Amino acid sequence: MAGELNEGSVPAYYRDVYEAIRCRTEEKVQVEVFQRLLQMSDISKLTSNQIAEHVDSTDGFLSKLSFYKALALIAFAQQGKQPTLKLLENCIQELPKPQLGEPRELNALRMQPAQDDVLTISETLDKLLDRDTVQVELIPEKKGLFLKHVEYQLTSQRYKISVYRRYSDFDILHEVLLQRFAYRVVPALPPKRMLKAVLTSISEREFIEGRRRALGRFINLVARHPLFSEDELVKTFLTFSGSDVQTKLRDTCKKLGDEFMTNRTATLAKEYLPADMQAQFATSREMIRNIHSSFQKLRDRAEKMAERSKENATDLLMFGRELSTLGSDASPLPSLASSLSTWGTLRQSLKSLSVEFAVLSDKASQQGRREEDDVVEKLNLFLDLLQSYSDLCERHERGVLHEHQKALHKYSILKRQMMSATVQSKEQVSVEQLESRIVQVIYFVSLLLVQLCCLCINNILTLAECTCNLNTQLGSSLLKIT
Repeated sequence: MAGELNEGSVPAYYRDVYEAIRCRTEEKVQVEVFQRLLQMSDISKLTSNQIAEHVDSTDGFLSKLSFYKALALIAFAQQGKQPTLKLLENCIQELPKPQLGEPRELNALRMQPAQDDVLTISETLDKLLDRDTVQVELIPEKKGLFLKHVEYQLTSQRYKISVYRRYSDFDILHEVLLQRFAYRVVPALPPKRMLKAVLTSISEREFIEGRRRALGRFINLVARHPLFSEDELVKTFLTFSGSDVQTKLRDTCKKLGDEFMTNRTATLAKEYLPADMQAQFATSREMIRNIHSSFQKLRDRAEKMAERSKENATDLLMFGRELSTLGSDASPLPSLASSLSTWGTLRQSLKSLSVEFAVLSDKASQQGRREEDDVVEKLNLFLDLLQSYSDLCERHERGVLHEHQKALHKYSILKRQMMSATVQSKEQVSVEQLESRIVQVIYFVSLLLVQLCCLCINNILTLAECTCNLNTQLGSSLLKIT
Protein backbone atom coordinates (compact mmCIF):
# COMPACT_ATOMS: atom_id res chain seq x y z
CA MET A 1 0.00 0.00 0.00
CA ALA A 2 2.76 2.40 0.96
CA GLY A 3 4.34 1.83 -2.43
CA GLU A 4 1.31 3.36 -4.19
CA LEU A 5 1.30 6.44 -1.98
CA ASN A 6 3.73 9.17 -2.96
CA GLU A 7 4.40 12.74 -1.99
CA GLY A 8 2.95 14.12 -5.19
CA SER A 9 -0.44 12.46 -4.66
CA VAL A 10 -1.16 13.88 -1.20
CA PRO A 11 -2.77 17.26 -0.45
CA ALA A 12 -0.46 20.15 0.38
CA TYR A 13 -1.88 20.14 3.91
CA TYR A 14 -0.28 16.72 4.50
CA ARG A 15 3.14 18.09 3.61
CA ASP A 16 2.65 21.17 5.79
CA VAL A 17 1.68 19.06 8.81
CA TYR A 18 4.64 16.77 8.23
CA GLU A 19 7.10 19.68 8.08
CA ALA A 20 5.57 21.12 11.25
CA ILE A 21 6.09 18.06 13.45
CA ARG A 22 8.91 16.02 11.90
CA CYS A 23 12.29 15.71 13.60
CA ARG A 24 14.49 18.75 13.13
CA THR A 25 17.45 16.78 11.82
CA GLU A 26 15.86 13.71 10.19
CA GLU A 27 13.19 12.99 7.61
CA LYS A 28 10.83 11.15 9.98
CA VAL A 29 8.29 11.64 12.78
CA GLN A 30 8.68 10.36 16.32
CA VAL A 31 6.03 7.89 17.48
CA GLU A 32 5.50 9.95 20.65
CA VAL A 33 4.71 13.03 18.56
CA PHE A 34 2.35 11.01 16.36
CA GLN A 35 0.54 9.74 19.47
CA ARG A 36 0.02 13.34 20.59
CA LEU A 37 -1.42 14.12 17.17
CA LEU A 38 -3.87 11.22 17.52
CA GLN A 39 -4.97 12.47 20.95
CA MET A 40 -5.90 15.90 19.58
CA SER A 41 -7.76 14.52 16.52
CA ASP A 42 -11.04 13.93 18.44
CA ILE A 43 -11.32 10.23 17.59
CA SER A 44 -11.85 7.37 20.02
CA LYS A 45 -8.98 5.53 21.66
CA LEU A 46 -10.03 2.30 19.96
CA THR A 47 -9.93 3.96 16.53
CA SER A 48 -6.57 5.57 17.36
CA ASN A 49 -5.15 2.15 18.19
CA GLN A 50 -6.46 0.78 14.89
CA ILE A 51 -4.76 3.57 12.97
CA ALA A 52 -1.50 3.04 14.87
CA GLU A 53 -1.57 -0.65 13.93
CA HIS A 54 -1.91 0.20 10.23
CA VAL A 55 1.23 2.36 10.06
CA ASP A 56 4.83 1.20 10.16
CA SER A 57 6.75 2.72 13.09
CA THR A 58 10.20 1.21 12.76
CA ASP A 59 12.57 1.95 15.67
CA GLY A 60 10.15 4.44 17.21
CA PHE A 61 9.74 6.58 14.09
CA LEU A 62 7.30 6.97 11.18
CA SER A 63 8.63 7.52 7.68
CA LYS A 64 7.16 10.29 5.56
CA LEU A 65 4.89 7.93 3.58
CA SER A 66 3.75 6.12 6.74
CA PHE A 67 2.84 9.48 8.26
CA TYR A 68 0.88 10.48 5.15
CA LYS A 69 -0.99 7.19 5.36
CA ALA A 70 -1.80 7.90 9.02
CA LEU A 71 -3.16 11.38 8.18
CA ALA A 72 -5.50 9.87 5.58
CA LEU A 73 -6.76 7.27 8.08
CA ILE A 74 -7.34 10.01 10.68
CA ALA A 75 -9.39 11.97 8.12
CA PHE A 76 -11.53 8.89 7.38
CA ALA A 77 -12.13 8.34 11.10
CA GLN A 78 -13.15 11.99 11.58
CA GLN A 79 -15.71 11.49 8.79
CA GLY A 80 -17.20 8.56 10.69
CA LYS A 81 -15.74 5.94 8.35
CA GLN A 82 -13.83 2.83 9.36
CA PRO A 83 -10.09 3.62 8.86
CA THR A 84 -9.00 0.59 6.83
CA LEU A 85 -6.26 0.08 4.28
CA LYS A 86 -8.87 -1.02 1.74
CA LEU A 87 -10.66 2.32 2.03
CA LEU A 88 -7.35 4.12 1.69
CA GLU A 89 -6.55 2.15 -1.45
CA ASN A 90 -9.91 3.07 -3.01
CA CYS A 91 -9.46 6.79 -2.25
CA ILE A 92 -5.77 7.06 -3.13
CA GLN A 93 -6.42 9.70 -5.82
CA GLU A 94 -8.57 11.95 -3.61
CA LEU A 95 -7.31 11.78 -0.07
CA PRO A 96 -9.42 13.65 2.51
CA LYS A 97 -8.04 16.46 4.65
CA PRO A 98 -7.94 15.78 8.40
CA GLN A 99 -9.16 18.45 10.81
CA LEU A 100 -6.06 19.16 12.87
CA GLY A 101 -5.83 22.94 12.82
CA GLU A 102 -3.19 25.17 11.31
CA PRO A 103 0.14 23.41 10.67
CA ARG A 104 2.15 26.17 12.36
CA GLU A 105 0.17 25.56 15.55
CA LEU A 106 1.28 21.90 15.55
CA ASN A 107 4.90 22.83 16.22
CA ALA A 108 4.17 22.53 19.93
CA LEU A 109 3.67 18.77 19.48
CA ARG A 110 7.26 18.30 18.46
CA MET A 111 9.67 17.06 21.10
CA GLN A 112 12.04 19.67 22.43
CA PRO A 113 15.27 19.06 20.53
CA ALA A 114 17.62 19.43 23.48
CA GLN A 115 15.87 16.57 25.22
CA ASP A 116 14.64 14.13 22.60
CA ASP A 117 15.67 14.78 19.02
CA VAL A 118 19.43 15.01 18.99
CA LEU A 119 20.89 14.34 22.42
CA THR A 120 18.79 11.24 23.05
CA ILE A 121 20.47 8.33 21.28
CA SER A 122 18.07 5.48 20.57
CA GLU A 123 20.78 3.00 19.58
CA THR A 124 21.24 0.18 22.09
CA LEU A 125 24.35 -1.97 22.34
CA ASP A 126 22.56 -4.90 20.70
CA LYS A 127 21.49 -2.74 17.75
CA LEU A 128 25.02 -1.46 17.27
CA LEU A 129 26.43 -4.99 17.34
CA ASP A 130 23.82 -6.13 14.81
CA ARG A 131 24.89 -3.52 12.24
CA ASP A 132 27.81 -5.59 11.00
CA THR A 133 30.51 -8.05 12.01
CA VAL A 134 33.78 -7.96 10.08
CA GLN A 135 36.15 -10.91 10.29
CA VAL A 136 39.83 -10.02 9.87
CA GLU A 137 42.03 -12.98 8.97
CA LEU A 138 45.76 -13.01 8.35
CA ILE A 139 46.94 -14.19 4.93
CA PRO A 140 49.82 -16.62 5.68
CA GLU A 141 52.22 -15.47 2.95
CA LYS A 142 53.92 -12.10 3.06
CA LYS A 143 53.32 -10.27 -0.23
CA GLY A 144 55.78 -8.11 -2.14
CA LEU A 145 58.82 -8.70 -4.33
CA PHE A 146 61.41 -6.77 -2.33
CA LEU A 147 59.57 -5.23 0.62
CA LYS A 148 57.40 -7.84 2.27
CA HIS A 149 54.09 -6.83 3.77
CA VAL A 150 51.29 -8.62 5.58
CA GLU A 151 47.87 -8.83 3.97
CA TYR A 152 44.50 -9.34 5.63
CA GLN A 153 41.25 -10.83 4.41
CA LEU A 154 38.19 -8.85 5.51
CA THR A 155 34.77 -10.49 5.38
CA SER A 156 31.73 -8.32 6.09
CA GLN A 157 28.64 -10.10 7.36
CA ARG A 158 26.50 -7.20 6.15
CA TYR A 159 27.82 -7.00 2.58
CA LYS A 160 28.54 -10.73 2.17
CA ILE A 161 31.87 -10.09 0.47
CA SER A 162 35.56 -10.65 1.17
CA VAL A 163 38.29 -8.17 0.25
CA TYR A 164 42.04 -8.03 0.83
CA ARG A 165 43.65 -5.11 2.63
CA ARG A 166 47.12 -4.06 3.79
CA TYR A 167 47.91 -2.10 6.93
CA SER A 168 48.50 0.98 4.76
CA ASP A 169 44.90 0.66 3.49
CA PHE A 170 43.65 0.82 7.07
CA ASP A 171 45.90 3.83 7.58
CA ILE A 172 44.32 5.68 4.64
CA LEU A 173 40.81 4.83 5.88
CA HIS A 174 41.72 6.25 9.28
CA GLU A 175 43.12 9.38 7.63
CA VAL A 176 40.05 10.10 5.47
CA LEU A 177 37.67 9.39 8.36
CA LEU A 178 39.48 12.03 10.41
CA GLN A 179 39.25 14.45 7.50
CA ARG A 180 35.53 13.89 6.97
CA PHE A 181 34.51 13.40 10.60
CA ALA A 182 37.02 15.51 12.51
CA TYR A 183 34.73 15.86 15.51
CA ARG A 184 33.41 12.32 15.84
CA VAL A 185 34.87 9.26 17.53
CA VAL A 186 37.36 7.70 15.11
CA PRO A 187 39.10 4.68 16.70
CA ALA A 188 42.88 4.72 16.73
CA LEU A 189 44.99 2.30 14.70
CA PRO A 190 47.53 -0.04 16.29
CA PRO A 191 51.22 0.71 15.56
CA LYS A 192 52.51 -0.54 12.22
CA ARG A 193 55.73 -2.05 13.56
CA MET A 194 57.94 -2.47 16.60
CA LEU A 195 61.64 -1.75 16.90
CA LYS A 196 63.54 -4.62 15.32
CA ALA A 197 65.94 -4.60 18.25
CA VAL A 198 63.18 -5.91 20.53
CA LEU A 199 61.67 -8.33 18.03
CA THR A 200 62.48 -12.03 17.91
CA SER A 201 60.89 -14.58 15.63
CA ILE A 202 58.41 -15.47 18.38
CA SER A 203 57.64 -11.92 19.52
CA GLU A 204 57.20 -10.84 15.90
CA ARG A 205 54.51 -13.47 15.41
CA GLU A 206 52.85 -12.35 18.62
CA PHE A 207 53.02 -8.72 17.50
CA ILE A 208 51.45 -9.51 14.11
CA GLU A 209 48.66 -11.48 15.78
CA GLY A 210 48.07 -8.67 18.27
CA ARG A 211 47.95 -6.16 15.42
CA ARG A 212 45.44 -8.35 13.55
CA ARG A 213 43.18 -8.38 16.60
CA ALA A 214 43.53 -4.60 17.00
CA LEU A 215 42.70 -4.00 13.33
CA GLY A 216 39.66 -6.22 13.77
CA ARG A 217 38.50 -4.12 16.71
CA PHE A 218 39.12 -0.92 14.73
CA ILE A 219 37.10 -1.94 11.67
CA ASN A 220 34.27 -3.37 13.77
CA LEU A 221 33.97 -0.17 15.79
CA VAL A 222 33.83 1.75 12.51
CA ALA A 223 31.39 -0.67 10.84
CA ARG A 224 29.05 -0.52 13.85
CA HIS A 225 29.14 3.25 14.28
CA PRO A 226 25.63 4.73 13.73
CA LEU A 227 26.96 7.23 11.16
CA PHE A 228 30.15 5.66 9.78
CA SER A 229 28.38 2.39 8.97
CA GLU A 230 26.17 4.18 6.43
CA ASP A 231 28.93 6.33 4.95
CA GLU A 232 30.32 5.75 1.48
CA LEU A 233 33.91 5.66 2.78
CA VAL A 234 33.31 2.61 4.96
CA LYS A 235 31.24 0.89 2.30
CA THR A 236 34.06 1.43 -0.19
CA PHE A 237 36.65 0.01 2.19
CA LEU A 238 34.59 -3.12 2.89
CA THR A 239 33.43 -3.82 -0.67
CA PHE A 240 35.83 -2.29 -3.23
CA SER A 241 37.79 -5.07 -4.93
CA GLY A 242 39.81 -2.93 -7.35
CA SER A 243 43.58 -2.64 -7.41
CA ASP A 244 43.93 0.77 -5.71
CA VAL A 245 41.56 1.16 -2.79
CA GLN A 246 43.64 4.02 -1.35
CA THR A 247 43.05 6.29 -4.36
CA LYS A 248 39.39 5.30 -4.33
CA LEU A 249 39.08 6.30 -0.66
CA ARG A 250 40.77 9.66 -1.22
CA ASP A 251 38.59 10.44 -4.23
CA THR A 252 35.46 9.49 -2.30
CA CYS A 253 36.50 11.70 0.61
CA LYS A 254 37.02 14.68 -1.71
CA LYS A 255 33.59 14.12 -3.23
CA LEU A 256 31.82 13.87 0.13
CA GLY A 257 33.65 16.72 1.88
CA ASP A 258 33.79 17.73 5.53
CA GLU A 259 30.75 16.69 7.56
CA PHE A 260 30.64 20.07 9.28
CA MET A 261 29.97 21.82 5.98
CA THR A 262 26.95 19.65 5.10
CA ASN A 263 25.42 18.64 8.44
CA ARG A 264 22.14 20.42 9.18
CA THR A 265 22.71 20.10 12.91
CA ALA A 266 25.90 22.19 12.74
CA THR A 267 24.08 25.46 12.12
CA LEU A 268 21.45 24.70 14.79
CA ALA A 269 23.73 23.17 17.40
CA LYS A 270 23.35 26.03 19.87
CA GLU A 271 19.63 25.49 20.37
CA TYR A 272 20.06 21.79 21.10
CA LEU A 273 22.50 22.16 23.99
CA PRO A 274 21.49 22.42 27.65
CA ALA A 275 22.44 25.53 29.59
CA ASP A 276 24.94 23.64 31.77
CA MET A 277 26.58 21.90 28.82
CA GLN A 278 30.15 22.73 29.86
CA ALA A 279 29.59 21.37 33.37
CA GLN A 280 27.98 18.19 32.01
CA PHE A 281 30.82 17.72 29.55
CA ALA A 282 33.47 18.15 32.26
CA THR A 283 31.67 15.69 34.54
CA SER A 284 31.23 13.13 31.77
CA ARG A 285 34.84 13.43 30.66
CA GLU A 286 36.11 12.89 34.20
CA MET A 287 33.78 9.92 34.65
CA ILE A 288 34.93 8.26 31.44
CA ARG A 289 38.58 8.94 32.35
CA ASN A 290 38.08 7.08 35.64
CA ILE A 291 36.25 4.25 33.90
CA HIS A 292 39.09 3.96 31.37
CA SER A 293 41.64 3.69 34.17
CA SER A 294 39.67 0.98 35.99
CA PHE A 295 38.95 -1.06 32.87
CA GLN A 296 42.60 -0.88 31.89
CA LYS A 297 43.50 -2.52 35.20
CA LEU A 298 40.78 -5.13 34.67
CA ARG A 299 42.20 -5.87 31.22
CA ASP A 300 45.73 -6.24 32.58
CA ARG A 301 44.54 -8.70 35.24
CA ALA A 302 42.48 -10.64 32.71
CA GLU A 303 45.53 -10.92 30.44
CA LYS A 304 47.56 -12.37 33.32
CA MET A 305 44.75 -14.82 34.10
CA ALA A 306 44.67 -15.97 30.48
CA GLU A 307 48.45 -16.32 30.41
CA ARG A 308 48.42 -18.36 33.62
CA SER A 309 45.75 -20.64 32.18
CA LYS A 310 47.93 -21.28 29.12
CA GLU A 311 50.97 -21.93 31.30
CA ASN A 312 48.90 -24.23 33.49
CA ALA A 313 47.83 -26.16 30.39
CA THR A 314 51.48 -26.59 29.37
CA ASP A 315 52.50 -27.73 32.87
CA LEU A 316 49.64 -30.23 33.06
CA LEU A 317 50.59 -31.63 29.66
CA MET A 318 54.26 -31.99 30.62
CA PHE A 319 53.27 -33.54 33.95
CA GLY A 320 51.16 -36.11 32.11
CA ARG A 321 53.97 -36.89 29.69
CA GLU A 322 56.36 -37.61 32.55
CA LEU A 323 53.78 -39.93 34.09
CA SER A 324 53.42 -41.64 30.72
CA THR A 325 57.21 -42.02 30.47
CA LEU A 326 57.32 -43.65 33.88
CA GLY A 327 54.39 -45.91 33.06
CA SER A 328 55.96 -46.99 29.78
CA ASP A 329 59.32 -47.94 31.31
CA ALA A 330 59.89 -51.58 30.34
CA SER A 331 63.15 -52.04 32.28
CA PRO A 332 63.17 -55.40 34.15
CA LEU A 333 63.21 -55.34 37.93
CA PRO A 334 66.14 -56.85 39.86
CA SER A 335 65.47 -60.43 40.96
CA LEU A 336 65.79 -59.50 44.64
CA ALA A 337 62.96 -56.92 44.37
CA SER A 338 60.68 -58.61 41.88
CA SER A 339 58.89 -60.84 44.36
CA LEU A 340 57.82 -58.09 46.76
CA SER A 341 57.62 -55.02 44.46
CA THR A 342 54.34 -53.45 43.35
CA TRP A 343 56.13 -51.42 40.71
CA GLY A 344 54.37 -53.17 37.86
CA THR A 345 50.95 -52.22 39.21
CA LEU A 346 52.08 -48.66 39.92
CA ARG A 347 53.49 -48.38 36.43
CA GLN A 348 50.14 -49.26 34.87
CA SER A 349 48.36 -46.78 37.16
CA LEU A 350 50.77 -43.98 36.25
CA LYS A 351 50.25 -44.63 32.55
CA SER A 352 46.47 -44.51 32.98
CA LEU A 353 46.74 -41.33 35.04
CA SER A 354 48.71 -39.59 32.28
CA VAL A 355 45.62 -39.76 30.06
CA GLU A 356 43.60 -37.83 32.65
CA PHE A 357 46.25 -35.13 32.82
CA ALA A 358 46.10 -34.78 29.04
CA VAL A 359 42.36 -34.14 29.36
CA LEU A 360 42.98 -31.56 32.12
CA SER A 361 45.60 -29.87 29.94
CA ASP A 362 43.15 -29.61 27.05
CA LYS A 363 40.48 -28.10 29.31
CA ALA A 364 42.96 -25.59 30.76
CA SER A 365 44.01 -24.64 27.22
CA GLN A 366 40.37 -24.09 26.26
CA GLN A 367 39.96 -22.01 29.40
CA GLY A 368 42.89 -19.81 28.39
CA ARG A 369 41.48 -19.29 24.90
CA ARG A 370 38.06 -18.39 26.32
CA GLU A 371 39.62 -15.90 28.70
CA GLU A 372 41.61 -14.36 25.87
CA ASP A 373 38.80 -14.27 23.28
CA ASP A 374 35.74 -13.62 25.44
CA VAL A 375 37.13 -11.45 28.22
CA VAL A 376 40.43 -9.83 27.23
CA GLU A 377 39.33 -9.07 23.67
CA LYS A 378 36.02 -7.51 24.78
CA LEU A 379 37.81 -5.42 27.40
CA ASN A 380 40.25 -4.27 24.72
CA LEU A 381 37.34 -3.33 22.46
CA PHE A 382 35.78 -1.22 25.19
CA LEU A 383 39.15 0.38 26.01
CA ASP A 384 39.60 1.26 22.33
CA LEU A 385 36.24 3.04 22.41
CA LEU A 386 37.08 4.96 25.58
CA GLN A 387 40.51 5.91 24.22
CA SER A 388 38.83 7.16 21.05
CA TYR A 389 36.70 9.44 23.18
CA SER A 390 39.81 10.86 24.88
CA ASP A 391 41.43 11.39 21.47
CA LEU A 392 38.29 13.20 20.30
CA CYS A 393 38.38 15.54 23.29
CA GLU A 394 42.01 16.38 22.54
CA ARG A 395 41.21 16.99 18.86
CA HIS A 396 38.36 19.25 19.93
CA GLU A 397 40.62 21.32 22.18
CA ARG A 398 43.37 21.57 19.55
CA GLY A 399 40.85 22.37 16.82
CA VAL A 400 39.14 25.17 18.70
CA LEU A 401 42.51 26.66 19.64
CA HIS A 402 43.63 26.46 16.02
CA GLU A 403 40.46 28.19 14.80
CA HIS A 404 40.97 30.97 17.36
CA GLN A 405 44.59 31.43 16.29
CA LYS A 406 43.59 31.61 12.62
CA ALA A 407 40.89 34.17 13.42
CA LEU A 408 43.27 36.35 15.47
CA HIS A 409 45.90 36.17 12.73
CA LYS A 410 43.34 37.12 10.10
CA TYR A 411 42.06 39.91 12.32
CA SER A 412 45.55 41.39 12.77
CA ILE A 413 46.14 41.35 9.01
CA LEU A 414 42.83 43.04 8.31
CA LYS A 415 43.53 45.57 11.02
CA ARG A 416 46.63 46.70 9.19
CA GLN A 417 44.66 47.10 5.99
CA MET A 418 42.28 49.79 7.30
CA MET A 419 42.99 52.16 4.46
CA SER A 420 39.49 52.84 3.19
CA ALA A 421 35.88 52.51 4.21
CA THR A 422 35.49 49.61 1.78
CA VAL A 423 38.34 47.74 3.35
CA GLN A 424 36.94 48.48 6.81
CA SER A 425 33.58 47.12 5.76
CA LYS A 426 35.18 43.98 4.37
CA GLU A 427 37.18 43.64 7.57
CA GLN A 428 34.10 43.74 9.74
CA VAL A 429 32.25 41.19 7.61
CA SER A 430 35.25 38.84 7.42
CA VAL A 431 35.90 38.93 11.16
CA GLU A 432 32.23 38.35 11.91
CA GLN A 433 32.22 35.37 9.56
CA LEU A 434 35.30 33.93 11.25
CA GLU A 435 33.86 34.44 14.71
CA SER A 436 30.55 32.91 13.60
CA ARG A 437 32.33 29.87 12.21
CA ILE A 438 34.30 29.41 15.43
CA VAL A 439 31.12 29.54 17.48
CA GLN A 440 29.41 27.07 15.14
CA VAL A 441 32.35 24.67 15.38
CA ILE A 442 32.41 24.90 19.18
CA TYR A 443 28.69 24.29 19.52
CA PHE A 444 28.67 21.49 16.94
CA VAL A 445 31.59 19.71 18.56
CA SER A 446 30.11 20.16 22.01
CA LEU A 447 26.86 18.66 20.77
CA LEU A 448 28.66 15.62 19.36
CA LEU A 449 30.64 15.18 22.58
CA VAL A 450 27.48 15.25 24.68
CA GLN A 451 25.92 12.69 22.30
CA LEU A 452 28.91 10.43 22.75
CA CYS A 453 28.85 10.80 26.53
CA CYS A 454 25.21 9.67 26.51
CA LEU A 455 26.02 6.63 24.37
CA CYS A 456 29.10 5.63 26.39
CA ILE A 457 27.44 6.00 29.78
CA ASN A 458 24.30 4.15 28.65
CA ASN A 459 26.36 1.17 27.46
CA ILE A 460 28.91 1.01 30.28
CA LEU A 461 26.63 -0.91 32.64
CA THR A 462 25.65 -3.31 29.87
CA LEU A 463 29.29 -4.01 29.03
CA ALA A 464 30.20 -4.37 32.69
CA GLU A 465 27.34 -6.82 33.18
CA CYS A 466 28.49 -8.85 30.16
CA THR A 467 32.03 -8.95 31.57
CA CYS A 468 30.79 -10.09 34.98
CA ASN A 469 28.73 -12.84 33.34
CA LEU A 470 31.74 -14.01 31.36
CA ASN A 471 33.92 -14.10 34.47
CA THR A 472 31.23 -16.08 36.30
CA GLN A 473 31.13 -18.61 33.47
CA LEU A 474 34.91 -18.86 33.47
CA GLY A 475 34.94 -19.37 37.23
CA SER A 476 32.44 -22.20 36.89
CA SER A 477 34.58 -23.77 34.17
CA LEU A 478 37.64 -23.63 36.43
CA LEU A 479 35.77 -25.40 39.21
CA LYS A 480 34.80 -28.15 36.78
CA ILE A 481 38.41 -28.54 35.67
CA THR A 482 39.74 -28.81 39.20
